[in-house]
Amino acid sequence: MRRLAAGVATVAVATALAADVSLTRGEGAPGRWWSAGEGRTFAQQLDYANGLGTLRVLLAEGPQKTKGHPFFEALGSNGRACVTCHQPADAMSLSARTAQERWDATQGRDPLFAAIDGSNCPTLPQAERASHSLLLEHGLIRVQRPWPPRAADGSPITPDFTIEVLHDPTGCNGSGAYGLTAANPGISVYRRPRPVANLKYLTAVGFEYDPKQGLPLPKDPETGRLLSGNLMADNRAVTLEMQARDAALTHLEYTRPLTPGQLAQIVGFENRLYTAQQQHGAGGALDAGGAEGGPRLLADSRPGQLGSDNGRPVWSEFAAWEKPGADAASLTPAQREWRASVARGARIFRERTFLISDSAGINSPMGFGNPVRNSCVFCHNMSQMGNDVAPGQVDLGTTTQPFADPQPWLPLFRITCLKDAHPHYGRVIQTHDPGFALTTGRCADVGKITLQSMRGLAARAPYFSNGSAKDLRGVVDYYDRRYSIGYTEQEKQDLVHLMEAL
Repeated sequence: MRRLAAGVATVAVATALAADVSLTRGEGAPGRWWSAGEGRTFAQQLDYANGLGTLRVLLAEGPQKTKGHPFFEALGSNGRACVTCHQPADAMSLSARTAQERWDATQGRDPLFAAIDGSNCPTLPQAERASHSLLLEHGLIRVQRPWPPRAADGSPITPDFTIEVLHDPTGCNGSGAYGLTAANPGISVYRRPRPVANLKYLTAVGFEYDPKQGLPLPKDPETGRLLSGNLMADNRAVTLEMQARDAALTHLEYTRPLTPGQLAQIVGFENRLYTAQQQHGAGGALDAGGAEGGPRLLADSRPGQLGSDNGRPVWSEFAAWEKPGADAASLTPAQREWRASVARGARIFRERTFLISDSAGINSPMGFGNPVRNSCVFCHNMSQMGNDVAPGQVDLGTTTQPFADPQPWLPLFRITCLKDAHPHYGRVIQTHDPGFALTTGRCADVGKITLQSMRGLAARAPYFSNGSAKDLRGVVDYYDRRYSIGYTEQEKQDLVHLMEAL
């Protein structure tokens, strides 16, 4: 039986979740939500039920007392802490569903909905739910970028393109306080919070140069270490310390710089976190039957390896499920088929090739050709994690026309290149988020976004940097349309089941 019946899978998930009532949480935890300043202990292992099973968060080196810890305390003026937008139950990110639950529980008064970026624009009436629709419906936080761009040292960058606002549904880009005509001109884009976990994989460096731009890899000016460029959507902060400083001054509205001690505490805690789906309602424990699912493998493995290194192909942790194992007799037919589907999905991810075209950071300037035939592991190639060993940003079209899905709730910008035309879009581009170009000022970087990490996906919908895929099937369907892959229904289902297991 190669096709898993949807009805059987749904019943299995519901049954498993109904039985999963004993979740391990922090000491004295009243529920899933972590508010700033609660003071409870962050346990060494935290398990949280989600719509597909159970997510596990591991904290290496033991529990963490959070009282007084800068990741958990409200440092700025709006009552938020880092944990506000990086919730353990959401794989250290923030799901749209959690935002909705928090709105309902607090009537919109939680610091999560702070006007600065938890609303569509600070100029809107903050008590109204509609003013927070992008966060509530799509899980998006407003990100204010200066225009023209500025380098890391604050010096101005002269861009090689102009930017105009074609569609401004939130009113922020046309605002006299926050838009292009403001005293300090800016661009408002809307993005998903990135997970703060499994960071040794995101900071690992596989090459000494950025093949996506053909440039030497930059170095951390403080330590001299090579920088991976995989931390933020637009690569505006290239170290965890820089990211923490940026978040404190913007999202937390902290009025002074973090101290070296605070930075060390935040980064030290973040580097100890590992998270992944641990249990699935249809398939049971993800580290059973010879599989190596769950976050323990992430905590114990060495990062920065291509999937072809050391005999560890990407997602080979589920290879044992390709054939019935020693525990097969104890499984239901639905469980056996779901596990086999995950194993097939891993093979499809590695082996099903298709033509990749018109994608900056892949087809240009790397020299692979346009198009180039490869599989998902061409970009998602790091063992155990599925992010890109090669540093740099790519444009998969999720934010830029003609490839982006319709997103009328987002602003739309017109980019006009002043020098060379974009290698794939020409001289005039329409985009919901210029991405990396807002950091570099280069037209060739329009639409480039740092690839998302692939662990804990079941806990943190929606997907892509702009939340345009509401579920995992939406992710598969987007790639199928974007690159005219022609996946069969079975292949789509197998890929979804693989991502559910991560």
